[in-house]
Formats: sequence, C-alpha cells, structure tokens
Amino acid sequence: MIRALIQRLRQKHRTVAYPAKPPAIPDRFRGAPVLAPEKCPGGCAECIAACPVDALSAGNGGLQIDLGKCLFCGDCAAACPHGAIRFTKDHRLAVRRREDLVAGAGERKLAEALDAKMKSLFGRSLKLRQVSAGGCNACEADTNVLGTIVFDLGRFGIQFVASPRHADGLLITGPVTENMALALKKTYEALPDPRIVIAVGSCAISGGPYAGHAEVRNGAESIVPVDLFIPGCPPHPVTILDGLLRLLGRLEERR
Repeated sequence: MIRALIQRLRQKHRTVAYPAKPPAIPDRFRGAPVLAPEKCPGGCAECIAACPVDALSAGNGGLQIDLGKCLFCGDCAAACPHGAIRFTKDHRLAVRRREDLVAGAGERKLAEALDAKMKSLFGRSLKLRQVSAGGCNACEADTNVLGTIVFDLGRFGIQFVASPRHADGLLITGPVTENMALALKKTYEALPDPRIVIAVGSCAISGGPYAGHAEVRNGAESIVPVDLFIPGCPPHPVTILDGLLRLLGRLEERR
C-alpha cells in the first residue's frame, strides 16, 4: 500500500485541464478542415477524386465537405496542388443535426445544448450505454479512454453503464451491421423515456468506408433517432468529450 501511494505521488496530477484550458493536441492530429476554393481556379477535381468515401463535392455553393463521411485521412489535402483544403488542429466537430456536418468555406455550426427540460434531467448526471454496432474498435477505444484518469469523464457526471435499463441514452459506434441492427433497436427500446442517442465516428454517422455495402445499414440514424453526431475516424477523445459537454450546455459560453 505504501509503495502504491509513493508511486501515485511521483506520477502527480494526470487529468487534463480541459475544458478550463485548451486541450493539448498532438501535431499529427487532423481536426476541422478549412476550405479555400478560391485558391483553385480550375475547380477542385483533384481533391474530390482523391477522397475514398466521396466526402467532397463541388456544387453551386462551391466546394463542400461532408464531415459525417470524412475519414480525416488527408488524401484530399495531399492531392490539391493549390492548398484549397487543409486540416487544422481544431478538435470541435460535434453537431446536433446531420446536415450541419456538410461544411463549405464559411463558418461551421457547432452542437447546441439540449432544451431546458432535457438539460434539467441530464445536465448534472448522464448515464450512457455504449453499443458497438460492428465497429473496428478504434472509436470504441477512444470512447473507453474517457474513463481513465487522464480524461476522468466521471467528474462531469457522465458515466457508462452496463444495462440500457440504467441508462439515459445510447452512445453508438460502428456502421450498424445487419447482425447488429436488431440488437441496436432492442437496446434503444429498453431505454426509459426520455432518452438521447449519440453517434460517434464516421461509421456510426454514415457507414464510413463501408457505406453502401449490403451488410451494413449506413449508420445509426437508419435504426434510431440521433441527437448528437461526433465525426472522426476515430474522433479524438477530446472531440468526444467536447461534444458531450456541448450537448449538456457546459460549453455554450466557450463557443
């Protein structure tokens, strides 16, 4: 016991200061993209062709990127000779509506808080049942790490529980395979009302790289209504935490 206490003192404080202070993001992290179509006089055919999941498009409104499909692989930025698209270190990606994930050259819209009634119920204590609906374990890993001493999700009153009967909502990862569709539906139905649903990762939002395959449902919204979309492949733990706190109205003053 003494050795454990001594070792703990040597380790010092390990919990990140976020949201009180900006998070420490590694240099290799790819966050919110910035589009500058004016830098590409001949259109954006090269970056669009480089995208493996058709997340980029060029319509009447100019170049757009669907962050719900985007794998944040960086192939588009590497393929563009004019620098019309680049990925920043901005970790803020969560939105409340699927259409808000389609971003152009203008300002992005971030997730808004739950309404007053829902926030009064879940604002101080939120219990989530996590469902891996055919995921590769990347989003699952970055979700699970929120429970470690580094992020300490419990300090915000947010916890993962083992049973949907004890949960206020679902946190879903994976593209929802045919084998998991019924299980996901039954898990949702087992939640007491009122309930919320959070889709984490490009697979849970749009099917990710598996979109269109006969054995997937192309995301959670095909089975259950979704209240919060957190894009990424996988999203950084801070991105997930940021989305959860915005949903609960903890970050409204920081937008």
